[in-house]
Amino acid sequence: MGKMSGSAPESRQGQPLRRGERTNPEGKPVGNAILLSISSSEFDVIRPHLDYVSLPQRTSLYEANRKLEAAYFLNSGMISLVFTTRAGESVEVGVVGSEGFTPTPMVAGFTRSPHRAVMQIGGEGFRVSAETMEKVLPSNPGLQTLLHRYAAAHGMQVAQTAGCNRLHDLQQRLCRWLLLTQDRVGTGLLRITHDFLAMMLGTDRPSVSLAAGILQRKRIIQYEHGSVRILNRKKLETSACECYAIIRQLNGELALR
Repeated sequence: MGKMSGSAPESRQGQPLRRGERTNPEGKPVGNAILLSISSSEFDVIRPHLDYVSLPQRTSLYEANRKLEAAYFLNSGMISLVFTTRAGESVEVGVVGSEGFTPTPMVAGFTRSPHRAVMQIGGEGFRVSAETMEKVLPSNPGLQTLLHRYAAAHGMQVAQTAGCNRLHDLQQRLCRWLLLTQDRVGTGLLRITHDFLAMMLGTDRPSVSLAAGILQRKRIIQYEHGSVRILNRKKLETSACECYAIIRQLNGELALR
C-alpha cells in the first residue's frame, strides 16, 4: 500500500474504519482498533510518531519495574503481561491484542509497570515513544479518553485473571486462555508449546499436558508439533470458567463506546 497523503479518513456514519484505511508515514497499514477509532484530526497528530515494528514470538517489549520507554499498538499478534516472583516463578495476568495498547500505566503518568510484556503470539504494530505520548495526550482528549477507558477495562481483566488463577482448575483456565488467544489472533491454529503454556498458566508442563490431553480426547483441541488447533469452539466455551465471558464482555463494551 502506498503512502497516505492528507488527513486520515473519518469513520463512515459512525462505523469504525477498517484495517488499511489509515497508515503511518511510511505507508504501513493500521489495524489497531484504538488508532482506527480516534478522529482524523487526532490521528494526524500521532501519525508522524507511529514507528512500525515487527514483533516475533517471545520478543520482550518491556521489563517489570524498569523505566517505560514506549507504548505499543498492535496490528496483529498477542502480548502477555507476566508477573514474576522473586523466586523466578511466572504467571500471565493479562493479554493485549489489536484491540488495545500497552503499557496502560503510562496514561496515568506512571513510568514503570509491575509486569513484564512479552509477545506470546508474534505479530506487528506500532511503537510510540513515552516522550511523545506525554506530549500528545493532554492536547488530544479523544485519544486520552479512549486510552483511559481501555486501561480501566484492562485493569478489570487483570483482576479477573488473578481471581481465575487462584480459584479455577487448570482445565478451565486453559480453555479461557485458548479462547482469549483465538479472539485476538483470529485463527484456530495457535503456535504455542506446552512449556510456554505452563509458564503462562503458573503451573508445570506435565499438568498442562494432562489438561490438554483431556480436551484432545474430547475432540475440542488437537496438539501437534508445538501448536494447538481449536477443533470445536462451542465446546471450548462450555468447558471454560465464567471468567472468559466476563472478559469478553469488557472488550465488547469498549467496542460499543
